[in-house]
Amino acid sequence: MSSHISNVRPDPDKVLADIADYVCDYLISSDEAYETARFCLIDTLGCGLEALGYPACTKLLGPIVPGTIVPNGAKVPGTQFQLDPVQAAFNLGALVRWLDFNDTWLAAEWGHPSDNLGGILAMADYLSRKAVAEGKKPLAMKAVLEAMIKAHEIQGVIALENAFNRVGLDHVVLVKVATTAVVARMLGCTKDEVINAVSHAWVDGQSLRTYRHAPNTGSRKSWAAGDATARGVRLALMAQKGEMGIPGVLTAKGWGFYDSLFRGNEFKFQRSYGSYVMEHVLFKISFPAEFHSQTSVECAMTIHAKLKAMGKTSEDIKKISIRTHEAAIRIIDKKGPLNNPADRDHCIQYMVAVPIIFGRLTAADYEDSVASDPRIDALREKITCVEDKQFTKDYHDPEKRSIANGLTVELNDGTVMDEVVVEYPIGHRRRRAEGMPVLVEKFRTNLARRFPLKQQKAILDVCLDRKALAEIPVNEFVDMFVI
Repeated sequence: MSSHISNVRPDPDKVLADIADYVCDYLISSDEAYETARFCLIDTLGCGLEALGYPACTKLLGPIVPGTIVPNGAKVPGTQFQLDPVQAAFNLGALVRWLDFNDTWLAAEWGHPSDNLGGILAMADYLSRKAVAEGKKPLAMKAVLEAMIKAHEIQGVIALENAFNRVGLDHVVLVKVATTAVVARMLGCTKDEVINAVSHAWVDGQSLRTYRHAPNTGSRKSWAAGDATARGVRLALMAQKGEMGIPGVLTAKGWGFYDSLFRGNEFKFQRSYGSYVMEHVLFKISFPAEFHSQTSVECAMTIHAKLKAMGKTSEDIKKISIRTHEAAIRIIDKKGPLNNPADRDHCIQYMVAVPIIFGRLTAADYEDSVASDPRIDALREKITCVEDKQFTKDYHDPEKRSIANGLTVELNDGTVMDEVVVEYPIGHRRRRAEGMPVLVEKFRTNLARRFPLKQQKAILDVCLDRKALAEIPVNEFVDMFVI
């Protein structure tokens, strides 16, 4: 005899309720978090401006129906598009992620929390323009910074102990969840409505990681986060209109997220939500490279200089050993042909070979015109990765969160060069004092790609003045980035 299935609607899963409590009630008091968010904002927008130089990205931008202009719609920085907030979120989300140059969070799951800016800024801009049209007060940019801190925290805290990659799911699920939560609150949703919205983010069929791994690596990985943050905006708008949620979306037996997609395991949490993630986030400052390889690229630049001083080149190298951490081996240790830029910027051998040969690593170095140089593949074949258990341990240590790599080069004449080791990349919290001036210069460079001098200066005057940035209306801020 079969037992009847209970049709008593459950209380919301605790994970949902905790997220809603956080976005609705938690007050951000960390001065460091707000200051880091300011740097994160300008760096993320700068990455988007650089991506506008790549036709593979720009072909995806604009309205779904060509020529559509949305009254009081959100504007897309660096362009003349004015779109509904969902499509604007996709546009900005795709731009900031395209070149793999925005911030990173590394833990059991990795990802790029600033991907959420696509949805956050699009919605804030839309709400501000709508308010002005109705004779009301627009949002100030401080609201954007606060939403960024909270989106970073939601994505990053869940990622600390929960490896979605281990079950084949892409990390952009966390972008969707975080964007949904903070945008729902920005829309004025109640706590129950935030829970409803977030439940829909979890119940969605989630993206697979297929497009990030050989032999299927492709450009979807560059717009997947744009897709996720846009979906978050859409779900938040639906919840605002009263759409019911799925309270047991995670824990429902047989049909919930845990049983269907997480091998029956419940999420684990290392800490409660606060402002930890923004304070500790990793910036990609010098190199547009998958973050597990950032320190290896720094090592490679040092080796290039040493070879040059010795009168040697890459052709004098017999082999290179990379002492690294387990995550790097699992994600970017790649042999064989590399078929496109998305393939190359997730290959540690490629990201080491290019700076050793040329003394640089830029976004353009992943394009076919550079990749066709036979010296790159010749050197790639000489590079092997070996896990260092201590590097792996330090990678997961919450007090360290290092991303260490060490390179040892042996030359054809038998000379073994001293190992070059970098434990913390320039974008790490431990190197903030060194890194932030370089990050600002990166932003200046990216502004110069798109705007005349007068417009560059106006943007910089606001962005480099903490008080001015916090107080400027969102619509006025975004207008500064329109061409």
